[in-house]
Order: sequence, then C-alpha cells, then structure tokens
Amino acid sequence: MSRQPDPVREGLARGWRVLGGPHGALPGRIDCDVAIVGSGAGAGITAELLTQAGLRVVLVEEGPLRSSTDFHQRESEAYPTLYQESAARKTADKAINILQGRCVGGSTTVNWTSSFRTPQSTLDHWRDRFGLSDFSSDALAPWFQQAERRLNVGTWLMPPNENNELLRRGAARLGIAAPMIQRNVKGCWDLGSCGMGCPTNAKQSMLVTTIPAALERGASLLVQTRVQELVMKGGRIEALRCVPVQLDGSLASGAEVRIVAKHYLVCGGAINSPALLMRSGLPDPHSLLGRRTFLHPVVISAALFEQAVAGWKGAPQTIYTDHFLETQPIDGAIGYKLEAPPIHPVIFASTLPGYGQAQADLLAEFPKTHSLLALLRDGFHEQSAGGRVTLRSDGSPVLDYPLTDFVMDGARRAFLSMAEIQFSAGAKVVLPVHEMAQRYTSWAQAREAIAALPMKPLLTRVVSAHVMGGCGMAGDDKRGVVRPDGVHWQVANLSVHDGSIFPTSIGANPQLSIYGIVNRLATGLAKRLSGRDVTLA
Repeated sequence: MSRQPDPVREGLARGWRVLGGPHGALPGRIDCDVAIVGSGAGAGITAELLTQAGLRVVLVEEGPLRSSTDFHQRESEAYPTLYQESAARKTADKAINILQGRCVGGSTTVNWTSSFRTPQSTLDHWRDRFGLSDFSSDALAPWFQQAERRLNVGTWLMPPNENNELLRRGAARLGIAAPMIQRNVKGCWDLGSCGMGCPTNAKQSMLVTTIPAALERGASLLVQTRVQELVMKGGRIEALRCVPVQLDGSLASGAEVRIVAKHYLVCGGAINSPALLMRSGLPDPHSLLGRRTFLHPVVISAALFEQAVAGWKGAPQTIYTDHFLETQPIDGAIGYKLEAPPIHPVIFASTLPGYGQAQADLLAEFPKTHSLLALLRDGFHEQSAGGRVTLRSDGSPVLDYPLTDFVMDGARRAFLSMAEIQFSAGAKVVLPVHEMAQRYTSWAQAREAIAALPMKPLLTRVVSAHVMGGCGMAGDDKRGVVRPDGVHWQVANLSVHDGSIFPTSIGANPQLSIYGIVNRLATGLAKRLSGRDVTLA
C-alpha cells in the first residue's frame, strides 16, 4: 500500500495553498470571496462548486490534514487524530457516545460509506411540518444523481462479509427484506478499515474528491485552525476570527488570523455549527438555535456463532433492512433501521457491557462475534424532540440529549428484533449491549429477558455516528434558523451547508442527503455570487 499514489501529498508537492500546523504559519489577514468553516460533506461539495464559478475560496479546518500514506488501519492512531474528542465525545449526561470526524474531509474521511437518498417519508414530513414544499424526491433527484456520479455511489458487487451475510440470512428466514447498501467507493480493496481512513483512496470522501478539486482551482486550506467567532457588524458578518490549535485541540502558539469575505459558509457539522453561531452572538429571535439536534440513537446486539465471523474483515456495511421503519407511521412509535457494523478490537472492548472475567470471556470470543445495530429515527414525534447544544464556560459545545421513555421503548423493540434475527441466523448466544443483560441461548429466553430489562440511560449502551439539526431549515423564520436556500434568516451574507440544517433526523445514514441537498444549495449560491452556472463535475 505504501506504493499507492497519494493525491494529497502529490497536490502539496505541486503547490496547493495549505497553511496551518506543519504546513506553515497563518498570515494575519486573508481576503477572499467566500470563507468556509469546515471541510466535510457540506464544505467539500460547496468548495468544488464555488471554485468552479471562479470565486476565491478559503476553507478553515480545525483538524489535521492526513492522507492515505498516514492511514495504517490502526485504531490507536485513527481515533486520537481523526475524530472529535478522540472518538470519545459524549452527551452531557455521558449516556451517548458520539463518533464524529475532526480532520480534512470531516466524517467523510472516517465513515463506512453507506449511501442512501433522503427517504420520501422524511421529505413529506419536512413539507408538512416545516414548509419545505420544494424538497420532494422528484425535485431532489437531479441533485442526488449528480452527487452519486461525482462520488461513485453504486451497488456493492462483492459478496457481503459474514457479519453482513448473517443479517441477510437471519432476516430472510423471517421473511424480512434485507437488500444491499450502496457505497461510494472506486476500486475498493475490501479491507474493512474505512473508519480509520482509507489507505488505498478507494473511498470517495471529500479528502480525495472535492477538496483536491477546489485546491487545484486555487482555493486555500487552513488546517489546525479553529474559527472562534463570526464577527458581526451592521447586521452582516464582517470577518472570521481564527486561532491556531494543536492536534488535540488546545491552543497553539501563533497569532490570530482574520478572514474577510463577501459571503460566509458554516459547514462544521451539527453540534459545532450551532455552537459557532452561539459563540458569535448571532440573532436567534425564536430561540431555535441549537435545539432539535438529532443523533439517530443506536443500540447494539452482539451474538456468538459456531463459525468464525471476523467482523473486521471486508466492507463494513453492505446489508440493511428498513422493515422496522416501515411497519408504523413515521410520526408514530419510533422506528429503526438495522445494519451490521464493523467490529474492531478497541471499539468492541470499549462498547461491550460488563467487566472483569465476564468481559475477558467475551473478548476471547471476538473472532466469532457478530453485531447488529439499530439506528433509531428521531425527530418525528413530540416525545423525540432530540437534544440541545449549549456552550461550556470555555465556549466549547456540549449536547444535552434526553433519552426519553418514548425513545427507550424503541430501543427495547430494537433489541428484540435484533435478537430474533440473530437466533434465526443460527446464533448460539445473543447478548444485548446493556449493563444488566445476560447471555441468552434461545429466542424464547431472550424475548422474556429483554422485555424485563430496565431501559434507562447509562444501563442501555447508546452510541451514534450521525449528527443532524441544530440550525434547522424551514419555510419561515418561526420554524427554522436558515431559509430553504441555506441562507440564515437574519444574516444575509451567511449560509449553513451541512447536516445541521436538517429539521429532523434522516432515518438513514445521512452523508448522501448532505451531498445531494448541499449540491442544490451551493449551485444556487454560486449563481447568485458569480452569475455563473456550475455543475458538480
């Protein structure tokens, strides 16, 4: 793999404009047409389109620039350097662990490539409840098609690994449809280490697609640089105030940089984007900022099989079922999507319940362990209003996310569904990831025991890798922070282009929703700022 081309290092050698951290000191002031906060899904798509329109673009990323040469398939390297808070970001009560990227490319550099368009049922809800009348599947289809072509989203043609095959097999025996997941990869080696950065550049993340395209067209990228504040004057953003930071996020030596632009884009992802707007004291006349932040709370069920599963090998997520999303109304009891996540030693050991000999016994059976996750679709019922972002005394964000009885009822039903599928697939033992669960050796035993488990925060292990909302989009300013075109309702030269604009969760892995919707928003913004028509190449 060391002989594989590294487009990032080759670009740096050609003279890409990259500063910050090891790439050089920041200047005191930068002038440009558009300043973009972040470098993830929304930022990458936006930067490619705006530079295509001939605009001078500067991207500001708090994390480091890493590339395929740096990705060694090691959890010990990946989590501290590529994730927010070393992959240990938690909600205020510590009940939910949040995996979120913090590097050039953002979460697209470390995600598992699952690609779903925004479900029609979600879009219908946005139309009815948030006035987003032009967000139908038909209206968005051309924007999704362009993003899918640009990022090579397509059917995964190789056989699923055993971890995913067990989901397909167990579901089929129960008469539940479990189709293949589309992935955004090109020439994938089927290594299974997507969450640690792709060492072969097969994953079509922002790191190897849109960000290089923007840099080739003259964009500048500041890394290890934090935007502290959007400086306002006269009802408009006047500048970004930025500071250099070290790899761990602590302040680095060096002076502040002031970036002055005609238009500003916040693309830091849900949690960070609303926090930046709060730190900057932006108008929030209806107290919406930071509210309705969603996670897709995830619960996990482990199982042991006679045969080797080797959940760390091969494409991480290739099979799913929406059966439990589609069996009730979207605004009824909370539904859930089932997928088979990859299993690697550190994340496995830190997620399993229990301690001492019991956990040591589980770890000894790691190669024969299978796992399923249930992704709970939050935000569609009054009792799942998501969480709220607030600021700590140092200005850093924290998410308070109540796990209500309504949500935890979904977690219990999800444990039951996953256990039934795992026993159907031939599991000899099923273990819900819950502090009070035991090893269950039959479906009947599991069904009775899971029905009696106390579904409480901290007892039920909950994780998430999807953050959405907090700067919600709506057809009027009483329901949303930004307009349907992504522009802030009260600040005309500020837009938000990331998952924080979603008024609910998606009900599916959100990366393609960000790509497709931001494609439309950024194309319109490029036209307004430059007068030019651009298309995601």
